[in-house]
Amino acid sequence: VVCFILILLVLKNIIMKKYLFLVLLISFSTFSQSKEALQIATKKLYEANFVLDFEGIKELTYPKVYVGIGEAAFLEKLENDFQNSDYRMRLQLEKVPFIFSEIKTMEGKTFCVVRLRNPKRYSFESKLSASSIEEKKNWLKQREKTQSVIFEPNRNSFSVRSDSRYVAIFDLETFGEWKFFNLDDAYQLASFTSLFDETIQNTLGID
Repeated sequence: VVCFILILLVLKNIIMKKYLFLVLLISFSTFSQSKEALQIATKKLYEANFVLDFEGIKELTYPKVYVGIGEAAFLEKLENDFQNSDYRMRLQLEKVPFIFSEIKTMEGKTFCVVRLRNPKRYSFESKLSASSIEEKKNWLKQREKTQSVIFEPNRNSFSVRSDSRYVAIFDLETFGEWKFFNLDDAYQLASFTSLFDETIQNTLGID
């Protein structure tokens, strides 16, 4: 009887170890797939911004960003941010490396902060005077949160060296896909801070 009990205990220990290994394997596999999906989605978002694919940007944006104003108004806003009667803004690098923070789960939602070097060019439609050059330069420093704004007279444009931040989120709202807030955009930043409390903001390092 004692031998039989010992055999059962040994078998139970083996089964538990196999079960634990299986759980860890599944968890690691799920995490790897999720991280791979995040990398693919981030690349798609950047490419959509580079080629002015506004519909593509909308599809990768966290749904609650535009639910209040509607999809049509959000698309119009995107286009106006890139090109309007005053200027045209373009990303300068076709490909950039992304820096991903640790993936964190809070309140049933999964987050990741993505950072990237993202130089841009603002080309103005009308010839800028000396006073308007300074005015636009100060405006761009504030808008892009950088001191590196260089006016190029021959192009009537500004070269802006700046970094960007996306917050990627995976939750019930996104139906199993990664969606993003582009924190360069004051509207999206305000949406993020209104939707997620200070604990989440502080944990992610969002100021």
